[in-house]
Amino acid sequence: MKLQERNRKKALKLSNPSPIELSSGRWRCQITVDGKRYSMIEDAPDTAHAKALALKAGIIKAKGTISALTVGQAMERYINAKDAILSPSTIYNYKNLRSHALPELMSIPLATLTQEQVQKAVNTMSKQASPKTVRNAHGLLSATLSDYLPDMTLRTTLPQKQRYEIAIPTTEEIAEIIQLSAGSPLEVPVLLAVWLGLRRSEIMGITWDCITDNVLHIKQAKVYGEGGVAVLKGTKTYSGNRKIPLPEYLAQIIALQPHTSEYVVTIGGQAIYRRFTKMCKDAGLPHYRFHDLRHANASIMLALGVPDKYAMERMGHSTNNMLKTVYQHTMHDKQSEVSRLVDDYFTSKLHTELHTKKKEPL
Repeated sequence: MKLQERNRKKALKLSNPSPIELSSGRWRCQITVDGKRYSMIEDAPDTAHAKALALKAGIIKAKGTISALTVGQAMERYINAKDAILSPSTIYNYKNLRSHALPELMSIPLATLTQEQVQKAVNTMSKQASPKTVRNAHGLLSATLSDYLPDMTLRTTLPQKQRYEIAIPTTEEIAEIIQLSAGSPLEVPVLLAVWLGLRRSEIMGITWDCITDNVLHIKQAKVYGEGGVAVLKGTKTYSGNRKIPLPEYLAQIIALQPHTSEYVVTIGGQAIYRRFTKMCKDAGLPHYRFHDLRHANASIMLALGVPDKYAMERMGHSTNNMLKTVYQHTMHDKQSEVSRLVDDYFTSKLHTELHTKKKEPL
């Protein structure tokens, strides 16, 4: 933070061209030479400014500018610049997209990239990948171009989003899942997910010092980066850092866990998913993801009439967008109850005098 403040003070003293701070935290100076516009992007504003002036004076050649980079090289620079800011899992996904997505664009120089080339690459990828993957790849490309080729605005036609229907266990299924997991390594993860609405990464990140006087402090998460290496990081968002009172039963179950590690839950994320899926399958339950237990928690709160503000705080959301667009699904049995109430109301109206009265001929 202190470095950013010093850089901003430096930038205020520089002009012609003026350094502009980018979303990545780096600095860009644009200069026009022989009718062509170039961008110099560096970690510090004075470095970008000096290189821009050097280019204009002919001290350095245009081939050393950002515009001489290929799309792939620019994307690599963008990802590396974000390495200390974004989650290791996000960086891993970015690198995976860089390696496999939109391959025909990677060797094209930024200076010659066209919208037509981008559209063709997206069309080709759409035949082989899901709409979500295509959109993610295009989003990474767009973010890269905003830093390294700011004059180009993409207007690509993307594949239509697929509507994802969230699967939510019924109250009976939730009870069965809790009973099936009792006494097993899944018991604590299942209870933390369905009772407190925690994410799997948050559950894996709970250390013993996160629990004080039966209050659980969600302050970190364990995610997997490149090479499958587990990394402990801060919560997904600022609102994700929260404290939740532990119900007595859950506090007792957690206290009984062996203190063989600094972590409360010692099995890995993939192991949790595989064991949960197998447990449901063996019991004849529908296929549910472990994350669907978090959906169930949100749905239960909504069905119980818990105000959005409190539901957001418990689940670690900064806005109610997720509740409105993803989590606002009542339990299936609650939907049936509502349907019965509405049906009973209108059924009672069918037996009125108006209904039984013979209609007069027209």
